[in-house]
Parts: sequence; C-alpha cells; structure tokens
Amino acid sequence: MPLSMNRRHFLVGTAGLVAMHPFSVSAAGNQAHLRLMETTDLHVHVFPYDYYADKPRDTVGLSRTASLIQGVRAESTNSLLLDNGDFLQGNPMGDYIAYERGMKEGDSHPIINAMNALGFDASTLGNHEFNYGISFLMKSLAGAEFPVVSANVVKKMGASATEDTTLIKPYVIMEREITDGSGATHPIKIGLIGFVPPQIMNWDRKHLEGNVQTRDIVATAKAYVPQMKEEGADLIIALCHSGIGGANAEDGMENAAIPLAAVEGIDAILTGHSHLVFPSSKYTDISGVDTEAGTIGGKPGVMGGFWGSHMGLLDLLIERDGNSWRVLSHTAEARPISKRNEDRSYTALAEDYAPVLAAATKEHEETLKYVRTAVGKTDAPLHSYFALVADDPSVQIVSNAQVWYIKEQMVGTDYEGLPILSAAAPFKAGGRGGPEYYTDVPVGDVAIKNVADLYLYPNTIRAVKVTGQQVKDWLERSAGMFNQVKVGAQDAPLLNPSFPSYNFDVMDGVSYQIDLSQPSRFDKDGAVASANSSRITNLMFDGAPLDMDKEFIVATNNYRASGGGSFPGAKGDTVVFEGPDTNRDIIVRYLIDQGTVSPKADANWSFAPLADTTVIFETGPAGAGYAESVEGVSIEPAGASDTGFAKFRIKL
Repeated sequence: MPLSMNRRHFLVGTAGLVAMHPFSVSAAGNQAHLRLMETTDLHVHVFPYDYYADKPRDTVGLSRTASLIQGVRAESTNSLLLDNGDFLQGNPMGDYIAYERGMKEGDSHPIINAMNALGFDASTLGNHEFNYGISFLMKSLAGAEFPVVSANVVKKMGASATEDTTLIKPYVIMEREITDGSGATHPIKIGLIGFVPPQIMNWDRKHLEGNVQTRDIVATAKAYVPQMKEEGADLIIALCHSGIGGANAEDGMENAAIPLAAVEGIDAILTGHSHLVFPSSKYTDISGVDTEAGTIGGKPGVMGGFWGSHMGLLDLLIERDGNSWRVLSHTAEARPISKRNEDRSYTALAEDYAPVLAAATKEHEETLKYVRTAVGKTDAPLHSYFALVADDPSVQIVSNAQVWYIKEQMVGTDYEGLPILSAAAPFKAGGRGGPEYYTDVPVGDVAIKNVADLYLYPNTIRAVKVTGQQVKDWLERSAGMFNQVKVGAQDAPLLNPSFPSYNFDVMDGVSYQIDLSQPSRFDKDGAVASANSSRITNLMFDGAPLDMDKEFIVATNNYRASGGGSFPGAKGDTVVFEGPDTNRDIIVRYLIDQGTVSPKADANWSFAPLADTTVIFETGPAGAGYAESVEGVSIEPAGASDTGFAKFRIKL
C-alpha cells in the first residue's frame, strides 16, 4: 500500500494526484514519473552559517536545500530523497562533536538528526565519514532512520566482492508502490548501491589500516549489480561518492562516475565528491558526459554541488515493461539555494525549513561557543602586516601545518623520503581590502574562527613533485610581487599593485634572497617577460646550494597545484597527492594536535642588499606595533598614505 504523507514518505499526495513535472509528455497508465532528489557533500552544514567567519551565509545549509526538497515533494506523486555522502565531517560543528562532545553509545549526531527530520530515504558513505575513525562513524550511523549503504569498504575480503564482509550493507532494495499516470498504484523494487573512493586507505590510513580494505568501484559494481537484478530490483540507482573523472576505467580510480554509470544494469547515477555541479558548463567538453542531455556514461546523472548549495534533481519517466520497469526519458538539473549578483553579493533563493534547524539547534549553539574558544595556543603573534616584505608568522603556521599533514600522507608511498617543502601565500595583506585587511592574532589562545584569518579560502590540500629548477622558477614567479628597483634609488615604490598577494608564494624549507635590481622573469599573468632574468639568488637547501636536478615534494593547495597563477612546476601535471581535506581544516587539526604552536618566522627569505637604496612599503597602521620585531629586514616609519595605510621605509 502507498506510504502515508509523512516525513519518511515515498509517495507525496493522494493517489491520482497529477504532479507538476518538467516533462513535455504526460505519464500514461503504464508509466510514472519518479523524481530523485540528491544532496551531496553536506559536510555538517545544517545551518546557513559560516562558523569560521562567525556569521550567517546564504550560500550553504541543508536547512535551505530542505525548502527546495519540500517544494518538489509538494508537487510530486513519486519521489525519493537520497544523500551521496560526506555528511559527517567538514565544518566546526563536525569537529566539535568529534573532538569535544564525543559520541557515546546512544548519542545522536546533529547532521543525522537533521537528515532524519527531512526524511531521507537512503544515503551512502563519503570519504570524510572515516576522518574520525570507524567507531565514531558507526555510533553516528546508529541514529539514522534511513539505510546507509557502501559496497566497496570491506572488513573481510572474499573470493569476489559478493562474498565480502562489508563494513555496512553494500546495497538495499526498497519495496515500494508507485502511482502511474492514471492514478493506479503498482509495486516497484528500487535498488540503491553506494561507492566511495578506494583512496580512503591512504587518506585515513591511521584509522583504517588493519581494520578495513577497499575494492575498485567499477569492479565492485559489476559484481553486485547482477545480484541485485536477481533479487528483483526493477531500477538500480548508484550513489557514487566519486567525481565524474575520465571515461576510461582504470583500476582504483578515485573519480569513476563515468565508467560506473556505464555498468550494465545501472539506471541512474548520483555523483559528488568533487564539490561541483552537473549538469553545468564545467563539463561541456568532457568525454563521456552530455550536459545537454544530463547524462553520465549514457545514464541519467546529477551532482548537487556541496554544503547544501544545490539540490540535484533527476526526473525519470519510467514505463512498466511486463513485470518490471525501465527508464524511457529523463531531465536533470541542479537547483541552487542562492544566486550571485553582479556586485559579488548573494541573494538567497530558499528559506530555512524549520524542522531541520530545530534538529540541530542545540549543537549549533554549542558550536558557536566552540569556535569562539581556544583550540590551541600560539607563543608568537600571527599577523600579516609585513608578510610581503619578510618571512611572516601568519604564513609560517600555514606552512608548518601543510608539512605536518603531507609528511604523514607520504608514508608508504613512492615519494616517502623525498624532502618536503611548503608553498604558502598571505591572503589578507591590505591591497584592495584596505588598511584593516590583515591577519592579527595576538600571542595566546587561537580560536577556530581565527583560522579564517589565517586561511581565507576553502582550498584543499595538494602535493606536487618538482625539481630544484622548478622550485627556483616557482620563486621567480612569486617575485613578480615587486617592482624593479634601481641601485641607489631612494624611496622607490616596492609593490607591484597589479600583482595579487595570493600569488606571492613563500617557499618554506629552502632559504633564498630576492634581487630587486633585476626585472621580473614573469609578468603578472605568469607569462615569460624576461627569460634571462634571475631575481632569486643564494637559493640554499640543507646548508648547500640547491641542486637543480634534485626532486622535492611541495605541499600546496588545489588552486595552485592545478595551474592557478601559472606557476612553473604547478600546472596540474606534477600532482602526486590530492587530499580530501581543506587547508583550513588541516590548520585546525594541527593546532589541536600541537596544543601550543611556535610559528616564529625564521627569515628563510629576504631581499638581496642593494647599496644606498631604499623602498617604500605600505601596510596597516596597526603593523607599527610589530615593526621592530620583523626579522631579516630593516624597517622604519615613513609617514602615512592618503588612503589610510601606514608607510614604512626599507633599507635594502
């Protein structure tokens, strides 16, 4: 019998209700519209709130996505709500539950409570579900009022995937009733199977090694899908916490959605992991997908952004074929909860759904207290007032955290033993942000919300393998931050105003000087402007001149590693590690792990001396209190600018 109208419903409305569908063809008596709604990569974003900035945000939050979901339910006869993983970790609420409150037997997790309140029909696991360990995961899942499936995470390997002992159910076959175009109801069995990147064994080695193993996504699907068909599944939907990636299957693929969708017997695919949107122009020229048709590997597919930014929606027109069902046609879209305006502001397109907020209100209030209290201490001030002219503590702590993380990730890989450098740039360094746009965290407690000051962007960690020559060229690119200065010049302007501070990478782990008398080798866009110029001098590693042929691992972020800023050695082809964690989260973990950090700048870079030469540098007026303590550069006050900045004179 059809399920009643409640928060766990499959059928919405009464039998015979004519749904408002985007199809041009109405469902006939042996046909039905089935609407699949997807959330993915929620990362504990229940509230429309940025805990790092400690302020509301219209671009995130399951409470907003829930309103879109409720709207679809209200106009639908047959619908399913499915989550595609990465719900348990990813913002300070998740860290608060894991690190502070904990999960005892019988405790409930706020994201699970919120998902229960919205009435999810099923979910799969994402890679971030394992970040806090298996025990934490299983205690959290115990409160779910919906099945959670994952087929390729295995406690005990069998001779084939179907003989494995999986961590949780590999799939579920839901026996429901569906209303056709004439209002009649029919039985239908819908199979849901879930997958996660096998790379979790590297990303969360300390939690998983010796406890579970993983199988290849596509091979696992090929084993289980025929079994699901044998058990009577009319339709099979793949919950693929894996990016779209390439069309050709390779063993152990992280982003395997295209070859997975192509597996015979899979009728539709919900994907995620990449924090992107499908259909969208991002995938216009990608082989194996069709953005116009909304297909991945030839099957209906959708990816609904991240943090609740979108609701993925697949509208399937299905037809009864004998005693089973098949997909005739479909549409795919990802509906946003906000829109970006021309002035870069955002307008909300959805309101909060109160039951979702209520399910996590207590933990939200506790999280606010958590982000406003210390998670670590610093015994050096973390400021960026002089980050563009000297080695800087606000950049140093980022580098320290990146090296700490990447060192662990290289263990057991082909790159273990290679020296690890770190590239980090100052993000809040005045410029168009004005004279108060600087990081300034005093000695003492460091709260989670301070981390937003240290790292503005939600970048994810990357590691690249480069040569000594590429290290030097990388630094030559960074040195475009500065104007060329003639020897003997007095009070010459130092900074190139067209060069963004986020492209001024400081390389930790080597020492070097920048010769401002030379022209920049690269222009502001990264194109070669002066091929024979060399600003980087006295480049040293481990007490000796840098070997240009020596190999290094450089810890950086996804923007830089994939070609952002056009840096030599970072064009996307040197990546050896793609981590799932944000650089910001890594800093928080580093603070928690270290307790007290000592990110004192070690003056590993400086300007090469130029006789009788001075330059003028502008920074925030509050920087005056730190000027005398800056290592590696001679600084003196030089008045104020008419735009509110303080001027300082540097003797080269």
